[in-house]
Amino acid sequence: MESKRQQKFAGVLQEELATIFQREGSSYLPNTLVTITKVRVSPDLAVAKVYLSFLNTNNTNLSVAEVNSHAGEIRYKLGARIRHQARVVPTLTFFLDDTNQYVEHMDKIFDKISRERKETDEETHEEAD
Repeated sequence: MESKRQQKFAGVLQEELATIFQREGSSYLPNTLVTITKVRVSPDLAVAKVYLSFLNTNNTNLSVAEVNSHAGEIRYKLGARIRHQARVVPTLTFFLDDTNQYVEHMDKIFDKISRERKETDEETHEEAD
């Protein structure tokens, strides 16, 4: 479980990274909207795992790889923004947040189950008549 300190620092990182991606994200991924969904920070605050969600992209894995290739540059810009709030600028690693894809997958499964139940119920009523 994360400490209050980790959670607070993760919130600051998430806010600042969101601003960086909002202003300069088009230089990394043109015509793609990047959302910082979650930030996890190590207990020593030296490593940050940043989870991203993409809108308007065909290949999310390629998008994550592209952002990771610019991690040093993004870290430098982050450092300029948080230099008065933190002693150490954490090493950034970006990951795909696939929560939305998981939710869509589960919705499809529930819809399929619902349709199958309706069909079964209709067949049962027809046999009873």
